[in-house]
Amino acid sequence: MIKITLPDQSVREYPEGITGEGIARDISPRLAKEVLAITVNDQLYDLHRPIQEDATIKLHKWEDDEGKHAFWHSSAHLMAEALEALYPGIKFGIGPAIENGFYYDVDTGDRTISDTDLPEIEKKMQELARQKEVYQRREVSKKEALQYFETKGDPYKVELLSELEDGTITFYEQGNFTDLCRGPHLPDTSPIKAIKLLSIAGAYWRGDEKRKQLTRIYGISFPKQKMLTEYLQKLEEAQKRDHRKLGKELELFAFSQRVGQGLPLWLPKGAKLRERLENFLKKVQLQYGYDQVITPHIGQKELYETSGHYAKYGADSFQPIKTPAEGEEFLLKPMNCPHHCEIYRIKPHSYRDLPVRLAEFGTVYRYEQSGELHGLTRVRGFTQDDAHIFCRPDQLKEEFKKVIDIIFYIFKALKFDDYTAQISLRDPGNKEKYIGSDENWEKAEQAIIEACEEKGLQTVVETGEAAFYGPKLDFMVRDAIGRKWQLGTIQVDYNLPERFNLEYIGKDNQPHRPIMIHRAPFGSMERFVAVLIEHTAGKFPLWLTPEQVVILPISEKFNEYAKNVLNLLNNSDIRAVIDDRNEKIGKKIRDNELKRIPYLLIVGEKEAADHLVAVRRQGEGDKGVMSIDQFIEFIHEEERKSLP
Repeated sequence: MIKITLPDQSVREYPEGITGEGIARDISPRLAKEVLAITVNDQLYDLHRPIQEDATIKLHKWEDDEGKHAFWHSSAHLMAEALEALYPGIKFGIGPAIENGFYYDVDTGDRTISDTDLPEIEKKMQELARQKEVYQRREVSKKEALQYFETKGDPYKVELLSELEDGTITFYEQGNFTDLCRGPHLPDTSPIKAIKLLSIAGAYWRGDEKRKQLTRIYGISFPKQKMLTEYLQKLEEAQKRDHRKLGKELELFAFSQRVGQGLPLWLPKGAKLRERLENFLKKVQLQYGYDQVITPHIGQKELYETSGHYAKYGADSFQPIKTPAEGEEFLLKPMNCPHHCEIYRIKPHSYRDLPVRLAEFGTVYRYEQSGELHGLTRVRGFTQDDAHIFCRPDQLKEEFKKVIDIIFYIFKALKFDDYTAQISLRDPGNKEKYIGSDENWEKAEQAIIEACEEKGLQTVVETGEAAFYGPKLDFMVRDAIGRKWQLGTIQVDYNLPERFNLEYIGKDNQPHRPIMIHRAPFGSMERFVAVLIEHTAGKFPLWLTPEQVVILPISEKFNEYAKNVLNLLNNSDIRAVIDDRNEKIGKKIRDNELKRIPYLLIVGEKEAADHLVAVRRQGEGDKGVMSIDQFIEFIHEEERKSLP
C-alpha cells in the first residue's frame, strides 16, 4: 500500500499503481466525472498513469490552469490527428497548449492550408472526439523513437529526439495518431465537446528566421458549447479593443517599414498621452525620493560584458556597432541598469547616503524575431519607466515595500483592480541560466517573500521565472474583458553590485556592498499604453486623455466664437481642439464620438450671443447648456474625480 496526501493534508492508503482516476472515484463519483489531470509530487500526470510510491497529490478540474493545460494539449493532438487524416504526409513540429487554447506547427509540403480549410478540419476533429479515443502513454527507447519517425519521414520530430536522453522519451497515441510528447493528456477525447480553429500564421521552425517557415494553426476547445460561445463573444470584443486598430483610429502611434519593424512612431496625440503618464509617475517618484537621470542610447560593449547582458542576450540581439577606431565597439542599450551602476560609481557613498534612487524613462533595444512582433506589446525599441535603488541590507525590505505602494497607486489611478502578484524564483535544477552565488540568491528570494508577507500581499510562486541576475515580483493584471497581462516588476539583485564593484562606507568605516532593486511599475511605456488602450477601449480617464474637449461650430459663421472658447479653455489648462470642417453638425458629432473625445461642445447662434456652450458627454449625450466659466469649473472637478 502507498500513502496519498490530499490537499487538505488528510492521508489515504491505496494499492501501489493506483491512478488519479481511481483516487477521484474513491473520493466522489461526481469528482471523477469532472477531474481532468492530477499533480503528483509537483509533477503533472495523466489520470490513467499509475502512482507507484507515497505522494502528495492535487486533482485538477476545468477551473484550474493545470486542467485547461491537459485539455488544450489533448486538443492539439486531436487537431494533429485530423490534419494527418485530411492531409496524408503532413509533417509535424510542436503542438503545445498555450494560455488560451493551443496550436500546432506543421509542414504541409506543396499544399497550402488557408482559413477556408479550417471548418473541414474542425468537423474532422469533432468526428474523432465523438469516438472517445483513448490517449495512451508509452515509454520508448531513443532507438525505437528515432526509427519510428525516420520511417514516417518526420524530420522535425527526429531533430527534437536527437536532443533527448534515452530513458526520458514517451509517445502518446490516440486513434491512428502517434506523437512524441511528455504529456499529460485527458483520459480520452470525449470531454472535448466544442472546438473552434481561430487563425493561421507563419512560424519559423524553432523561432529561427534562417529555418523553414511552418504553418501554425491556432485553436481553442471547451467541455461545453456555451463556454465556446462566451469565449467567441469575448474575442469579438477584444478585436474591437485591439490597440493596433484603436491606435490608428485615435492617431496615437504608427509604424513605418522605412524606419524598421518593431520601432514605433509616436504621433502628436500619442506623445501627449505618454507625456502625461510620464509626468504622473515622475510626480509620484519625487514624493518617494527618486532622482531623475538620463543615459545614452548606446554603450561600450565592455559595459554589457561586465553586467552579463552580452553573454545572455548578445548573440540574439542587435550586433555591435564598430567605429573608425580600431577594436572599438558599441551596443544599442539592451538595459538601463548597467548605466545606472556607472552613475552610482561616479562618487563615493557613505551608509548615510543610502538609499540612492535613480529613475529614468530610458529607451532600450532588443532584436525580437519579426514573427514575434505585435503592435506595441512586442517591439524592438521601447522605453522602460526604469529605476534602480541602491540600498543597505537593513533597508532592503522597506524599500521593496515602498515600490509595491507605488505600483498599487498606479493601478488604482488607472482602475486596474484585478491583479495577481507572482513571486518569480530561480530554477534550482538549471542554475547555469543565472549569475551569482547560491547564498545571494537565497537572501534575495527570502527578502521578496518576507516583504510580500509583511504587506499582506497574496502571491503565487513560479519557479524558473526569475531574471538572470535575481528573483522578482511581477504583477499580472486582468483587463476589462478578463485577459491577463504582465505589468509592473520589482527585482532584487545582489549580483550587479558585485560585478560593478559598487561600494559604500559603513558605520564601521569599512567598504560594504549595496543591494540593488530594479523596478518598473509600467514595465515599458509601449506595452503599458497598449494594455491601457485595450482595457479602456480607448476611453481614457479624463486626466490622461490627449484631447479632453472638441468644439463643434454649427457653421462657419461661428468659427470665430469657437476660437475664443478654445483660447479660454487652453488658458485654463483644458486640452481642447476645434472641428471647423464644413460638415453638418450631426456628422461632426458622430466622427468625434468615434475619436473617444470625452466632451463635445456645440456652439451656434444662441451660444455665441450669450457666451454659452452646449455640452455633450461622449457616449452619454446632451448634458445641457453652461457658461464657459461653469464648464471650466465642471471639467476641473471631473478631472479631480478621475484621479486617485
